[in-house]
Amino acid sequence: MGVKTYKRAGADIYRTPRWKALRALAKRRDGYRCVQCGAAGDLEVDHIKPVRTHRELAFDLSNLQTLCVPCHSRKTRVEIGLAEIDPRRQAWRDLVNELTPKGGTQCSTV
Repeated sequence: MGVKTYKRAGADIYRTPRWKALRALAKRRDGYRCVQCGAAGDLEVDHIKPVRTHRELAFDLSNLQTLCVPCHSRKTRVEIGLAEIDPRRQAWRDLVNELTPKGGTQCSTV
């Protein structure tokens, strides 16, 4: 059995120097914090309107927002039609993450 690979929409965009520079601008503009919850640290730059449906906005700074990993995962789940995580499961993940030493492996929200 082989490893499944997925063709990410816009994969060619994310490898360009232009994207890397724009990503840095978005993080700076957003104060290096998640625009939804205010978290700092492990941040991702998200396309508000996804590249798979709005490719023309791929390099538009106004279409970008800085999100922490949990907020980005939650947004992506909704975009692709998956249900929200059961609140009991999320509470368990939050507890595990709280008890995990910094630098350890955190529970994913996906």
